[in-house]
Amino acid sequence: MLDEPEIDVADFLRRHAPFDRMAIEDVDFLAARLKPIHFPAGEVITEPEAGPAQWFYVVREGRIVGRDREPDAPVWALVEGDCFPLGALAEERPVHSDRRAETDAVCLAMDRAGFEELRKRSDVFTEFCASRVAGLVRQADRAAEAERDFGEGSLTVPLSARSFPRPVTARPETPIGEALGTMAERKVGSIVVANEAGRPVGIFTLKDLLNRVALPATSLNAPIAQVMTADPVAVPRDAFAFEAAMAMAQAGVRHVLVVEADRLVGVVSERDLFAMQRVGLVNLSKAITAAGSIADLAALARDVHRLVGQMMAQGVKGEQIARIITLLNDQTVGRVVDLTLAETGAPPFPFTWLAFGSEGRQEQTLKTDQDNGILFETPEGMEDVEARAILLPIAEKVNMALDAVGFPLCTGEVMARNPECCLSVREWRARFLRWMRATTPENLLNASIYFDFRPVWGPVEGAEALRAWLLAAAADNALFRRQMAANALRNAPPLGGVFRDFRLSGAGAEENTLDLKVNGVTPFVDAARILALGRRVGETNTVARISGVVKAGGISQADAEAWIAAYDFIRMLRMRLNEEQSRRREPLGNRVDPAGLNDLDRRILRESFKEARRLQQKVAIEFQL
Repeated sequence: MLDEPEIDVADFLRRHAPFDRMAIEDVDFLAARLKPIHFPAGEVITEPEAGPAQWFYVVREGRIVGRDREPDAPVWALVEGDCFPLGALAEERPVHSDRRAETDAVCLAMDRAGFEELRKRSDVFTEFCASRVAGLVRQADRAAEAERDFGEGSLTVPLSARSFPRPVTARPETPIGEALGTMAERKVGSIVVANEAGRPVGIFTLKDLLNRVALPATSLNAPIAQVMTADPVAVPRDAFAFEAAMAMAQAGVRHVLVVEADRLVGVVSERDLFAMQRVGLVNLSKAITAAGSIADLAALARDVHRLVGQMMAQGVKGEQIARIITLLNDQTVGRVVDLTLAETGAPPFPFTWLAFGSEGRQEQTLKTDQDNGILFETPEGMEDVEARAILLPIAEKVNMALDAVGFPLCTGEVMARNPECCLSVREWRARFLRWMRATTPENLLNASIYFDFRPVWGPVEGAEALRAWLLAAAADNALFRRQMAANALRNAPPLGGVFRDFRLSGAGAEENTLDLKVNGVTPFVDAARILALGRRVGETNTVARISGVVKAGGISQADAEAWIAAYDFIRMLRMRLNEEQSRRREPLGNRVDPAGLNDLDRRILRESFKEARRLQQKVAIEFQL
């Protein structure tokens, strides 16, 4: 190794993350301690046998390639501005990977003592070390924010950033007439009912005036508590406008209260949230639940696409957009079932409409097909096959109506109209148990789809009981979980290969592309499911599963944050791709050409795939694979 001549290190560092966000004095501290070292092509820079990592490197010139000590492990690259080995230095352990200079390379190096001192000095650097992907994503967000015009109507605005006028309130014992006088004087359409401690206990709106005062001719001397809507929907002051919008849409209301330490600080109306939006979530939600026909629902589907595009432009996060899509899709499914039953008549016993796959995980994108089923409790005196015969014609009509609305039929027939997806509680248990006992490739695939079930319409008690039973059965079957883990690990993140940074695939017009669903999202989904099943985490959503595993002591909070950030970035990239395809009226797909991404997105994608690989390594270690 040969020392290189002096360079303007500080200027170089400021062109790369995270140094471009660090305080000037911290960058100067680092620049004064970094020394350039030349590595000839082929020279090894790090290897596990060297013991705990002692040096921090930043690539200045050339190309460094790395590879984990695993059979068929992909080769990945580090280029100008990349730094390593952050995890090994922070945890005072040996590196897991061999890194060598693929070409003649120059790295800027600093010893461990300097690395630890920099972590103490700079919160930005410490945060970057804890989650490389999250740090890069925040950098991308800031770059995008500079080009956006965020008004108060943006769903990314935190409620804490808004100033609220003094809320109009009344005590529970206040006469109705007096409360109406206050509303008229203050020119508002609602009044919050709060107790003497300032805690809101109800809300009275013009709708309540009509339905509970005018129509039943209630005395204006009666207390407002008698006609208020109790337990009003409330969100904390530190919530985002997005969360207030979701609360409104889910409850079907036009106002939500803003509270801090259980005390009322303000009221947010539907008009407040969506004055600047072309499509409002609350209005769209209400239109869906009130739609009078399948044709009406099909027309509203176009507004869902517009709303998603609008929220992407505002910088709403992928997890939040997925929750919005799920909410609207759930309401659409529920309305289709209601319209169908109005036509066919309800069966003589209750049933539950289930969602599987991405809908069951509340992770749908604009590109989605149907994955659904029915769960029922067979009435006394009736056989399962008889009950199913009553439900299947209804399921057929619902599936065809959903197809007309915009949810294509599942090519694998994972739909309620399939007799194998329309089962009693007893039959669902038997089917799940059969898959866990005979772990064929087909059964493992079925488990990855059906185990993510969620009730969308109808009573939820049967689905909740089935979930509790499944968690216990899976937790007690270590062999099944191990085989499921082994099957999932076959889908490795597309790193390395002939095209250096990524291992590309595809044919025809999609040649040399990446599948963001199969190779990007799915490794996170599968790993989270496996880790959650062994710890009886009842959530189906991937982010919620990872958080549940943290609470169960299975992974660290720092790892969870890094994996969630990486997963969310890939999912957001996929949503952005689908939104652009929808806007161009092209068929929706999951393949992206990394050459078409900007440098920062391509870099974050590469780091996100590395996090997927690290999560898979966690699964491999846990199951000794």
